[in-house]
Amino acid sequence: MEDTNIFKAELSNEINVPKIKIEEVKALSKIDLLKKLSSGTELREGIENIVKGGMGAIIVASSPKVMEIAKGGFKVNCKFNSKRLTELAKMDGAIILSEDFRKILFANVYLVPDSNLTSIETGIRHQVAERTAKQINGLVIAASQRRREITIYYGNSRYVLQHTESLLRRATETLQILEKQRDAFNELIINFNVLEITNLVSVADICRILQRIEIMKKMINIINELIIELGKEGIILRMRMREIVRGIEKEEDFLVKDYRIKLNRIRSFFDNLNFEEILDIDNIGLNLFKDSLDKEISPKGYRILNKTNLPKHDIELLIKNFNSLEGIFASEIEDLERILGVNAHNFKKELNHLREQILVGKRV
Repeated sequence: MEDTNIFKAELSNEINVPKIKIEEVKALSKIDLLKKLSSGTELREGIENIVKGGMGAIIVASSPKVMEIAKGGFKVNCKFNSKRLTELAKMDGAIILSEDFRKILFANVYLVPDSNLTSIETGIRHQVAERTAKQINGLVIAASQRRREITIYYGNSRYVLQHTESLLRRATETLQILEKQRDAFNELIINFNVLEITNLVSVADICRILQRIEIMKKMINIINELIIELGKEGIILRMRMREIVRGIEKEEDFLVKDYRIKLNRIRSFFDNLNFEEILDIDNIGLNLFKDSLDKEISPKGYRILNKTNLPKHDIELLIKNFNSLEGIFASEIEDLERILGVNAHNFKKELNHLREQILVGKRV
């Protein structure tokens, strides 16, 4: 009875919504939306209860444009919780939430979007939801009574929330593939270490490393979306993913410095490629190096030297003086003493040990 009393309000022909400045209505990314609707949130719990109860609903995030197409209904203006949302869904009309989802503003609202807006949906409820999202360029959630699924509309975008079991399966399978990619990357790095200290690196070798990094990054984005939607159910998967990909961004940063590639060029190039296009090594070499894959290129030494205990300041001094990793390896102790002082002997010993480890194929 307590909830029934909360929902009692006067019926009105027109809805008056608290004024919101247009510039305050910020666009949400897909990640933002998934966070708000992830497993374990009150909003997700409420919508799932609606579906489990065999009901349907349209839930809209408030904005000035919503009120232009809203008719009838009644004012609720209470704090949001999942139980209240489920109770209000027993009525036919739409439910309007505050922009931050913290309050239920109105219920039993009749939405009248422009019927000329296209819709791929067949059911009336989902057609209204899709057209409303397009017209207000905002968020509308439709819970299906018949299909028992939750569909998110945001502007022209559409996404069906997946069941937790399905998400867990997909995330686990993708994580296993990512782990295999990391193993392949580690093998490439072991071979690449040898090529660097023997000064036999070609453009193709660098492209293969960057290629593998970008494949992993795209997979991380896929897994991250699944984990975000899983909410609290995805915590262990997130920890495992972070463990698998640890250090790959650092490797990329050192490659950029070693081979004088502009980071913004890498980002603008790879961000526009799909998985299939990333496999084209020739295209990568042409766009990033403007040269043939066979061309040999010498590293400055940032990546290898950062595997030693030498401070960053000293690494910078060495590279500035010798200009390449080959020059540093070939340097005489007197030259190193002039730059590193008393640390020169320890560094030379450590560098020789590192070289031996690399040449016998050990991971360093």
